[in-house]
Amino acid sequence: MKAFPVLRILVPGFVLLATLFTQAQQPGEMRHVARGATSLAVLIEETKAKNPRILAALHAYKAATNVPRQAGALPDTQVMVQHLSVGSPRPFAGYTNSDFAYIGVGASQEFPYPGKRKLRTEIATREADSLQAQSEAAGRQVIESLKTAYFRLAYVQEAISVLQHHDSVLTQMEQIAESHYRVGKGNQQEVLKAQLQHTKILQEITMNKREEGQLEAQLKQLLNRAQDSADIIAQPLTERMLSYTSPQLLQMAREQNPEIQSQQAMLGQAQSQVALAQKEFRPDFSLQYMYQNTDRKFRDYYMVTFGVTLPNRGRRRAELAESREKQERASQELQAAIQRQMAEVQNQFVLVQTSAEQLKIYKEGLIPQAAATFKSGLAAYQANRQDFQTLLSSFLDALDLDLQYQRELAEHESALARIEALTGVTLP
Repeated sequence: MKAFPVLRILVPGFVLLATLFTQAQQPGEMRHVARGATSLAVLIEETKAKNPRILAALHAYKAATNVPRQAGALPDTQVMVQHLSVGSPRPFAGYTNSDFAYIGVGASQEFPYPGKRKLRTEIATREADSLQAQSEAAGRQVIESLKTAYFRLAYVQEAISVLQHHDSVLTQMEQIAESHYRVGKGNQQEVLKAQLQHTKILQEITMNKREEGQLEAQLKQLLNRAQDSADIIAQPLTERMLSYTSPQLLQMAREQNPEIQSQQAMLGQAQSQVALAQKEFRPDFSLQYMYQNTDRKFRDYYMVTFGVTLPNRGRRRAELAESREKQERASQELQAAIQRQMAEVQNQFVLVQTSAEQLKIYKEGLIPQAAATFKSGLAAYQANRQDFQTLLSSFLDALDLDLQYQRELAEHESALARIEALTGVTLP
């Protein structure tokens, strides 16, 4: 009869415990609204505006856009002043009594063979195109790193929340085990096991908080924020869908991948370099004009000089051979880049597809089954038809599956971020 008051406490406790645990098994739903959470879109815009690597690559491209005008310009004009003295090294010696002494002013200009300046402009333009693609690649890589760190941070913060929630359920289990022990339905070992698992959960929370701090430091670095600035809170993750097929993604990567575009620009640059090396077998020209002034009683002199620079054909043949080898190298590097990026796109596509299937299995199978198993074990434990170790095992299975789901969700979103970086698409 003395046990009845305790049972009146136990039964509501079991109901409360089952309710708490059921609330914990809601994959894909936000268990909490994170206060002060920052959206990923806001962080992306901040990164684009402030990340040093993105800005450095952008300035490198802008600097390169000024090179084509330099490469295609004529060589600098040379202005000359001459003085010829007669009979003495003194200045103006013989200027008034010899028609050989003079002061001359002239200019000289070199003229490359027609077509060379245009090819040099094309080479510099291709270089600028390559740097533009590299700037785009740097931006995408930084944004991908930001997304990956953000998704991981969202997982870690959600994992801490899950662990804390399950720890509260475990606390209720411990109290019920103590009540069982007091009325003679259990033993002290059950209470000790619950306390041990409680300590393990606290350890997991501590480890996750360590990773949380490390991820925030990484994000602040990418955002170019001070490390002592306010902590970053990520929004809870939701599963995004991939609405593109594998052939569509491969085609978009071929057309929009910045690494491929950079290699294509470098191949174009190498082709223009070959054409220029062939042009270098043609001579260059120079034109010089000189006006020479003597004393008024003598006549002035006017001199025009036309020069031809003959190329060293042995040196030019070596330059042409070098340019052709560089062109072949650029062609092979382009093919290697295409194959590498296509393989990476396909790899991430397969990862996303299988990850989506895994998430569905978690949501529709494993997690509800684990919750049902725990509820059944809870009822059996209440009726003294199941030991506490079995109940604790079903509790741990449910906790582990919940964490696995959150981890898989973060990996799924990271794979989508990788696809976005490779193909240039923006998934909703």
